[in-house]
Amino acid sequence: MMSNDVTLLAIESSCDETAAAVVRNGREVLSDIISSQIDIHTLYGGVVPEIASRKHVEAVVPCVEQALREAGVTLSGLDGVAVTCGPGLVGALLVGVSFAKAFAYSAGLPLVGVHHIDGHISACYIEEPSLEPPFLCLVASGGHSHLVRVADYGVYEILGQTRDDAAGEAFDKVARALGLGYPGGPAVDRAAREGNDTAYAFPQAKISEGGYDFSFSGLKSAVLNELNRQRMAGEEPRVSDIAASFQRAVVEVLTEHLLAAAEETGIRTLAIAGGVASNSCLRERLETACAERGLTFIRPRPVLCTDNAAMIGAAGYYAYLRGVRSDLALNAEPNLSLGTRERRYHAGKQT
Repeated sequence: MMSNDVTLLAIESSCDETAAAVVRNGREVLSDIISSQIDIHTLYGGVVPEIASRKHVEAVVPCVEQALREAGVTLSGLDGVAVTCGPGLVGALLVGVSFAKAFAYSAGLPLVGVHHIDGHISACYIEEPSLEPPFLCLVASGGHSHLVRVADYGVYEILGQTRDDAAGEAFDKVARALGLGYPGGPAVDRAAREGNDTAYAFPQAKISEGGYDFSFSGLKSAVLNELNRQRMAGEEPRVSDIAASFQRAVVEVLTEHLLAAAEETGIRTLAIAGGVASNSCLRERLETACAERGLTFIRPRPVLCTDNAAMIGAAGYYAYLRGVRSDLALNAEPNLSLGTRERRYHAGKQT
């Protein structure tokens, strides 16, 4: 590790938040600016990729300017630029990557491409500055559901991942069917507080040959089928009970997989990350379970669970220390796998 401070400008634009942050030494957040597009995408019931890209173009410069201003950092105080290069919406990613390349080139700064999931995991270092690998991390968001063993900084073993819908995607689709609006995760969470989570016995997928893999499409379909049954029978859907029962089914699977992996690996520190990590039921269930088992539980505050640039600065810092540098050929990779990016990291160079 280097003894001198490393200060990075970080940029995130993988979906519908334009974000810029200034992060020092991977854990000290000097500024973290997020420009959300929720209001406009709510009109359509979900993210419209073309609109998201256009809004990123409008917001990226003001976000960066505000991040530098609030951090009190000038170009001469920066050591590099970190940017999300995948996975995500290709148009949205391209805005951030293109800006970061131009900014780094004009300022004569090193450029570091960062994997989005690497960023979510690294948010845990910001939340708990004393955290060090190894630990287990459950990454659950609108596009991803991964159970990861963090062997070292930026070194990951994927123990399980979704076979179909991600957990957050299932939340969004169920929320839309229930008429709860967008974004679906917080809406279902709120509705579930008023409901009975044992009112419906929705299925919890168990993939015997997949170990810790997840599957939420069957659960989603079961909820939609129950809604259709009630409507065809002329019944008024019990929205809160359905939301609570659906949420319980998701949370129980996520919790069981993470705790089982802890028991098998003997790792005593568990963490959650990603948008679904803000779910109050998941946080409470894991907090209680970890306390009962004497396990350390790390749960980033909600602002660090959403897409943000501070987490990209944290991940970028450890990549920077490993000597990772991206050239101007860096491109948006919408389907980038965590394993692919890590192999490039181990090579000490991104191609």
